[in-house]
This record gives sequence, structure tokens and C-alpha cells, in this order.
Amino acid sequence: MAGFFRRNVRTEDEDTPDVSIERYLIVGLGNPGRQYVDTRHNIGFMVIDALAKAYDLKFDGNKSKAYFAEGTVANKRVIIAKPQTYMNESGFAVRGLMDFYKIPLTHLMVVSDDLDIPLGTLRIRPKGGAGGQKGLRNIIAQTGSEDFARMRVGIGRPPGRMDPAAYVLQPFLKQDEVLLQETLSRAIKAIELWLADGIDTAMNRQNGTAEEAAARFVKRDAVPSPDQPNS
Repeated sequence: MAGFFRRNVRTEDEDTPDVSIERYLIVGLGNPGRQYVDTRHNIGFMVIDALAKAYDLKFDGNKSKAYFAEGTVANKRVIIAKPQTYMNESGFAVRGLMDFYKIPLTHLMVVSDDLDIPLGTLRIRPKGGAGGQKGLRNIIAQTGSEDFARMRVGIGRPPGRMDPAAYVLQPFLKQDEVLLQETLSRAIKAIELWLADGIDTAMNRQNGTAEEAAARFVKRDAVPSPDQPNS
């Protein structure tokens, strides 16, 4: 597999981007290598892979220590990326792509796992600290700012006294599969909303569990407008 990427991806010096094109950068965090595929810590990679599949985007780029694909999502030109630096140094890949394509912080979204919220829960924010997530911490350090959108995807707490470091490197359980796929679909929808309508809409529509988001949506639509009398 590694040889395939070396032969077929675009490399550092092959392309000079047209920086007049407005682009958005969506980065999923995870660890490279076959041993980490489908582990909880790699749910950021899973979101990016699901987005690529939904929009038929091909990972034919390898730049700044990241595999990336370029295309259109929600009528916006996007670059989706999976850093290959290991989690703790994700910021080097993010900063490199931002510098190369001249992408501002306002056009960056980072997708990561969150140990402190259950699977099925999304937590989208316009900015903030790392909250213990080492990939986010390094991105903040390399960009020099906390002012970028991020989406934390819940993976739940480890059972009993299991070491959290060991737990995040385990695969999801078979009984989690339906909820995992639903969560990936909601994460894609959140990204689409962010691109089309902004971070506030993405937060209002998709934050929390699927049930919480749906209840909030129904409650909002149930409020009559000022010019409509109550029935």
C-alpha cells in the first residue's frame, strides 16, 4: 500500500495552486498505518473517508505529510486531508497545507475524536482550546491560534479501569456499527452545513446526539412566526 502511494500521488513540487481560488480545508485527525485503521482514535480519518466516498473524491495528493483530495462539496472548493505525521504532530501537515494553498483560519475545520462524550454525539465549535486532544494541541501550536472550526466526534469512555491510551487504539465493537455509520452521516451533514451556511447553522442543526438535534429542529420549526397566529 505504501508503494502504491509513492507511485501514484502528486508530490510536493508537481503542482502550483491557483491561489485566487477560494478553498476550504477539512482535516480529519488519526494515526497512519494499517494497525490503526478503524480504531476509535481514527474517527477523524473515518469522517474524511466517508466524505470522500460521498462526493467521489480521490486521495491522489501527498503534500506536507498529508494525503489529500480536492473537489467540490456544498458548492465550495475543498481540500480534505489526513495527516500522516501521527496524531501528536498533526499541526505540521495542517500548517503546510494552509500555507501552500493560502487558506485562512476561517476556512479550516478539524475533525477529531473526543473521549469525554459518547459515541453518537457531535460537538461543533467555532474555536476553543485543545481539551486534552493532542492533535488539536499541535494544530493550535503550529497555527498560533485557537480560532478555527472544529468538530469533536464522541467515542465514549473506556470501561472499568481500562487505560484510556489503550482504549482509543482499539477498534469499535460490532454492536457500535449502526450508531457509528449514523454518526459519520451526521458528521458529513455538519460539514455540508458549515460550508453552505456557516458554523452557527452546523452547530444548531447537528450538535449533540441525533435525538437532541432532531428535537431542537422540531422545536424551532414549531415556533410560529410573528405574522402567523397560533392555532
